Amino acid sequence: MRKNGGGPIRSHHAQLEPYVSASTSINWRHPEILKKAAELAAKRRNTLDIARACFEFVRDEIRHSYDFRLNPVTCKASDVLKYQTGFCYAKSHLLAALLRANNIPAGMCYQRLTKADEKPPFSLHGLNAVYLPGIGWYRLDARGNKQGVEAAFTPPKENLAFSIKIRGEADFREIWPDPLPVIVDFLESVDTFQEAYDNLPDIEVVAG
Repeated sequence: MRKNGGGPIRSHHAQLEPYVSASTSINWRHPEILKKAAELAAKRRNTLDIARACFEFVRDEIRHSYDFRLNPVTCKASDVLKYQTGFCYAKSHLLAALLRANNIPAGMCYQRLTKADEKPPFSLHGLNAVYLPGIGWYRLDARGNKQGVEAAFTPPKENLAFSIKIRGEADFREIWPDPLPVIVDFLESVDTFQEAYDNLPDIEVVAG
């Protein structure tokens, strides 16, 4: 994956259709996803308000697996909703599903960050982008706030959980309609939150 120096976000596909489709991980046609999506959209009249409601639900009500030391390790959006927990990647799958269930295009984005203390090793961090009327693609991070992390929905201004601080970290600008295979393989291969945290996936950064 190529490191971008801060240019405009570009979608991986020119068209928006892939960003409202269902997949194994973003299984938004699941009855419980549809039910929750409808609940979040109720009495909200515009896309911006619905997107905010979906974001805040995933950020605040779905507990980050490592922050709260919770199992199981989830991947599919419906499982994240069922168990009310997930790592950042899984939470991004649920947010994408809830948005798509409301016919709002959404995709997956990634950063490469240090795990702690701004020192290697590095690992991927998962977040989302949503396509908003009059704004276009807007990135948002529902991993869950905690001390030192205050992500919010403030379009058009980004308010993400993390920023790039040291050499080797990276802010990837691609917007993917489906999770990266390395993410899905990782989530499906670990059994506990501790095993997941100890083996968070990373990818090579190619300077561009």
